[in-house]
Formats: sequence, structure tokens, C-alpha cells
Amino acid sequence: MKRTWTIIGVKDVARSFRWYQTLFGQPPTSPAHDDFGQLVDTDGTVLLCLHRWGAHEHPSLLDPGNGQAGNGLLLFFRVDDFDACLARVRTLVSRLDDEPHLNPHTGTLEFALRDPDGYCVMVSALAAA
Repeated sequence: MKRTWTIIGVKDVARSFRWYQTLFGQPPTSPAHDDFGQLVDTDGTVLLCLHRWGAHEHPSLLDPGNGQAGNGLLLFFRVDDFDACLARVRTLVSRLDDEPHLNPHTGTLEFALRDPDGYCVMVSALAAA
């Protein structure tokens, strides 16, 4: 099996870590480092990596001013607790980019919002509606 580790540049790893833990319904913990954290599922699958802008001199993560964070990127998560996730999300943001709706192509419910760094986050139900 092959898996990807999606890494996004963020201003504040700890803040974004807490935000995504709430989104995923995970118990609160702290990232392993001030400049890098991995959100991991209960089976050990890495869900998302958060990397502080400018740390470690990675060319594409040097400066958020070199383009707009999230331009051309959609973080798409499928969840098995869609209704509970939506309730958690409503505590994170004042409004959604897209309210829950049925995607006619996948047959699943989904909604969209922005994370603290402006990335577009799409959440989709794992099972068809």
C-alpha cells in the first residue's frame, strides 16, 4: 500500500494542530515540535502534516508571501462521522464556504470551509447519502 503525507505551511503549528484535531474529532494533544506536527489516525495513518513557514529551508515553504497559501490546493477529507464533524466545525468557524449539500458525482454529503491559514478544506461523508 502507498500513502501520501500531505504537508501544508502554517503560521502557528500548535494552533493549526488544535484546529484540525477538533475537525477530526481527536482528543487534544500537542504537536511533537514547535515547527512541525503530524495528525495521525488511531491506526497510525498520517492524516496531515503541519509545517511552520520558514522552518528547515524547504524551498516551497519559505515564505507565505511568495504566493497565496492554498492557491491551487484543496484539502479533501472523507469522514465516517459526517454529522458530528459538521457540529465540531460549527464551533471552529463562523461560516462555511459551502453549506452541506449532496455532491451529485460522488453521491455523498459534503461541505467546505477555510482553515486558520486560508486553505480550502472540503469534508465529505465516507458513505453515500
